[in-house]
Formats: sequence, structure tokens, C-alpha cells
Amino acid sequence: MRKTVFAKQEFYHIYNRGVDKRSIFTNSNDLFRFLKSMNDFNVQDPIGSLYENSFRLGSRAPKSGKLVNFIAYGLNQNHYHFILEPLVDNGIQKFMHKLSTGYTNYFNEKYKRSGSFFQGKYKAIHINSNEYLLHLSVYINLNFKIHKKLNKKWMEKLPISSFREYIEKTARPFCKKEIILEQFNNPKEYKSFCESTLPDILKRKEVEKELKNMLIE
Repeated sequence: MRKTVFAKQEFYHIYNRGVDKRSIFTNSNDLFRFLKSMNDFNVQDPIGSLYENSFRLGSRAPKSGKLVNFIAYGLNQNHYHFILEPLVDNGIQKFMHKLSTGYTNYFNEKYKRSGSFFQGKYKAIHINSNEYLLHLSVYINLNFKIHKKLNKKWMEKLPISSFREYIEKTARPFCKKEIILEQFNNPKEYKSFCESTLPDILKRKEVEKELKNMLIE
């Protein structure tokens, strides 16, 4: 039984990783497939196969209303992080079921494997303060820097987080960034906030790692 109760107009940290810490992206095609899944499965009506939908006019699934708003996302070689806002009842549950099932089916078929692909059910934490939301946005937007050693070289120039969308103008924005950016005078100020916050995050991660090693010993 999941302890987190999802409510509309609230924000949630959603994350998971590959089973046995395995890579969830083998190459750029896998990563772009996951990004496409994040977009195309975010609809209330069933859409069927993404492959079949790619032949439709405009190569996009018909929009029947979104299930969630993406506030931020970060993708790494073996795990992902999202900040999501549910827009309908059970919006997060429905979206994450579509995303997890769809991508697992794609990966298993492509690489001739079977069984679970992600490590159990996705984790979910209610973001219960604005301070938590701001710092979590930094953690997720810059997650590729925090876990730099995990990622392959080919990932460096790909859209593995929403950070660029936060600091640069984009023709077709994916994330609903206003809840974060409206607290800063401009994107440049948010970028500075991220850069000043990152060292503390890295230091905290290092302390957590040291404590974990001490417990193992």
C-alpha cells in the first residue's frame, strides 16, 4: 500500500531506477524514446503503441487533456527524477503506469529480455514546502552534474534534464516552470541560485556516502 496520497494542485518528487541498478538508456535512441514517452503517455485517453502513433499526422498522439504537469525532470544512466503536479484524480498513478509499462515493453522487446525493468514501484514524496520545492528543482535540474560519473559521454549533449529549458527560451516548452521561475527576477538569477546551491548538495551527498560506508564497515 502506497503511503503517499496524491492531491491535485500539490507537487511530488517521483523517482526510480533500473532493476539491479542496470542502465535504463543504452544509447541515444533509448533516451529519446523515454522522452517521447514522457510526452505522449501524458494523456487521459489510451493511445496504444507509440510506434503506431508515429505514423499519424504530425507524429503526435491526440491530446485529450494531460494527466500531470511536469515541473522538472532529470534523467541519468540508471535512474530518473521528476517533479509532477497531478491535474486529475489519480493522474500520477495513471501516467506512471503508462510510462513504466510502455517503456518496459519497448526495452524488453528491443533487447530480447523479459521481466521487471524498473526496481519495484516508483518512489513518491510529497513536496510540502516552497523551500523544499526550490532546492529539489536544483537537485533534479542539475542531477547530471551530481551523478556525472554514472553517465556516458554520449549523454552530455542530450536533453537529460529540464535545466536548459529553465535558463533559455524554448519554442515548445515541456515543463510548467512558473511556480519556480516566478520567485526570481529572471532565468539568469535562477541559474545563479542553482550554481550557488549545488556545492551544498554535493557536500551533503558526500557526507551521506561516508556515513553509509561507516555503517557497512
